[in-house]
Amino acid sequence: MADDVIYPYQNPYLIGHDEEVKLFLSAYNSGALHHGWLITGDEGIGKATLAYKIARFLLSVKDGEKYNSLDVDVNGTVFAQVAQKSHPDFKVLERDFTDTDKKKLIKAINQGEEVDEEMKQSLKRSAVIKVEDVRDVVEFLSKKSFNDSWRVVIVDSADDLNVSSANALLKILEEPPLKSILLLISHNPGKLLPTIRSRCAKLALKPLAESEVASLLRRYKPSLPETEVTGLAKIAAGSIGRAIKYAENDALEMYEDIKKICYAGAKCDGTLLLDLANQVSADEDCWDLFVELVCRFARDNLPDAAHPREFYEAYEQVLKVFDETVRVNMDKKMAALQVLTLFGGAC
Repeated sequence: MADDVIYPYQNPYLIGHDEEVKLFLSAYNSGALHHGWLITGDEGIGKATLAYKIARFLLSVKDGEKYNSLDVDVNGTVFAQVAQKSHPDFKVLERDFTDTDKKKLIKAINQGEEVDEEMKQSLKRSAVIKVEDVRDVVEFLSKKSFNDSWRVVIVDSADDLNVSSANALLKILEEPPLKSILLLISHNPGKLLPTIRSRCAKLALKPLAESEVASLLRRYKPSLPETEVTGLAKIAAGSIGRAIKYAENDALEMYEDIKKICYAGAKCDGTLLLDLANQVSADEDCWDLFVELVCRFARDNLPDAAHPREFYEAYEQVLKVFDETVRVNMDKKMAALQVLTLFGGAC
């Protein structure tokens, strides 16, 4: 049986970011809570999970009380409302559905069909967060809050803002309404407007430890054999999101095949080499996974390479091959064979 998917807004469990949690709680307890927080770090390490945890906390607190945890009752009303994105003082700013798929969603709702999360995830979204979406946030923040509580906006992610929507959001950060807070999630904060970065307090999340990734895999993917748990945690580079994606795409098997072929060099199994080249050139998703895992292999093995200079030069050539597959539409099967041969001669 497949393991259930747990999305950040449904997930009460956070591991590995104790210092950032303490920093936020300290700001809250001291009465010096900033109106904008920029939550940064690699994809899949818990940024959105932390943002939703903060949102539920602020929508549950009682004025004048001090807290040592962000946890709230998972069976309570606030948790359920945030999970359903229906709390009157909570809003998520994200890329909207495309017009075509928005019509599909509205039609399904009008016809009484069950609109579950799996269906929503299958719908296409716009390429960017539009300025009209930010204006909805302005309108939301202009209204009186429920029971004089906090109003919370999660921007997931700020990387998706275009110039117009980024400037519209900046105006909110420059003149924030009372008792409102914006939580901006960013995988690449260097690309954000400097003025947005300067208007926010920072929570810079670090990659998780291998043991933490393994612990989360056991929780989210309990059907995985322990050998896969430890193997996936080792190649996930501190990201539970990446580890889950790898588990769902048999990435560990592909990574092991890459290792076998590269370390065998000229003595590698020709059948295994051709099978892997055929596999990774079958579609874009397989190719993207191959590129990611080859780069992971290089970073994992460069420090211990018997001939580090030759290995590094091979890696530079590999990156050029990957670039050419995009620029000049190089045949992916031939590119895969070339990449594996380059590393096979350097390991």
